Amino acid sequence: MKTIRIHAHGGPDVLTYENLELPPPARGEVRLRIRAIGLNFIDVYYRTGLYPAPSFPFIPGDEAAGEVIGIGENVRGFRIGDRVAYVSNFGSYAEERNIRADELVKLPVGVKFETAAAMMLKGLTAHYLLRKTFKVGKGHIILNHAAAGGVGLILGQWARSLGATVIGTVGSDEKMAIARKIGGCHHVINYRKEDFAKRVAEITEGKRCHVVYDGVGKDTFEGSLDCLRPLGMFVSYGNASGPVEPFSLRLLAQKGSLFATRPTLFTHLAQPGYRQKAAAELFDAVLKKAVSIKVNSMVPLKDAARAHRDLESRTTTGATVLIP
Repeated sequence: MKTIRIHAHGGPDVLTYENLELPPPARGEVRLRIRAIGLNFIDVYYRTGLYPAPSFPFIPGDEAAGEVIGIGENVRGFRIGDRVAYVSNFGSYAEERNIRADELVKLPVGVKFETAAAMMLKGLTAHYLLRKTFKVGKGHIILNHAAAGGVGLILGQWARSLGATVIGTVGSDEKMAIARKIGGCHHVINYRKEDFAKRVAEITEGKRCHVVYDGVGKDTFEGSLDCLRPLGMFVSYGNASGPVEPFSLRLLAQKGSLFATRPTLFTHLAQPGYRQKAAAELFDAVLKKAVSIKVNSMVPLKDAARAHRDLESRTTTGATVLIP
């Protein structure tokens, strides 16, 4: 089979397209023919070494969708031909793979492979941010950084459907239109042209936000704290501009007894029952059209390096999927 492997940390050129023999699925595993692969910033973090890889070489990619083509011993609940999707550590940039059956969720009728691949990691991230980290509901005011990005589009729509007022930040006028039209935002700020903390204060008439969801990192951290009302929560879930630099906890007290957290999806997925419950809620939101998954680009797997360059340039909107 064809796959992408990384033999050393570096730029997009370290993504090598090569042949690999795949063993039969082990006990508790199934074999998938992968139909679509989600592209995410976490793939870049592992490629560059910001997040440590388990070993070299490794196959990147944490989400995909496909069909079951083989079943190992002691697997229950799956049959050949089942349409499935998953979020899992590594191994998705490939035509086929073996994976533990307990990491899979079945796709409901009406959800395409490309849609599923574009929303498993990003959609489940939006789920834990909105339903676990800070339970958003009617009357809340939220700030959604990178509101035209993969997670941002899902998070904004879902938050709006829950009754929140959604303020989004983006880096271009084109993205402003996308965040407003597709991303559920009531208000959108181009942070390259305006001081977003000042605009948030104006929009909220000085009340500011209950929660800030920040997948950008270093460039937005200080301004994000200034967007929060007393006892508000700063939620860092990504580092698109680089990691947040070390800071004194006293800063949180000075800014209004704020809360700050850095949760991860995989911590939540390790909790019994969370994967299936969260996926069911995500699929329900999509099928009821509370959330629309926008796949803006489908790139051949062999061109994964180009897809990484586009992602890192922060010129992409919506989701990109790789097609084996």
